[in-house]
Amino acid sequence: MRIEDEISQQSFSNEYQKVHINIMFTSSWLQQHFTSMLKPYGISLQQFNILRILRGMHPEPASIKLLTERMIDKMSNASRLVDKLAVKGLVVRTGCDSDRRRVDVQITDKGLDLLEEASGIVQTTMHEAFNKLSVEETVLLNDLLDRMRE
Repeated sequence: MRIEDEISQQSFSNEYQKVHINIMFTSSWLQQHFTSMLKPYGISLQQFNILRILRGMHPEPASIKLLTERMIDKMSNASRLVDKLAVKGLVVRTGCDSDRRRVDVQITDKGLDLLEEASGIVQTTMHEAFNKLSVEETVLLNDLLDRMRE
């Protein structure tokens, strides 16, 4: 659906304003979509992101600092998110022998199992959300978004 119809606004100051609003609206739409998908698993989008980072590093641990650097949402409080995941038994926190200020975080088997199941649903839903674009259009969109951040 066109952004004009989604937000009931038929004109914009210029195409730059329109694309700005369109990107923000689409980002919010995707977040709401994925949040509802993850709800049955009892995790947030940010917690899902942390679990994915930890899975990619498994069996090695990650520091809170590294998680913060690699997270998609840089405004998230990684330490608080890790605490919530630890309560659920999805990660374990351990002190680092060489640096007492550092806390290492590892994904548990329970976390890996949950992530595998949730990732399958997310992957299927992502495919459904993006299959309206051809592979060539997706490559172009990725290139354009990367250029915006340069």
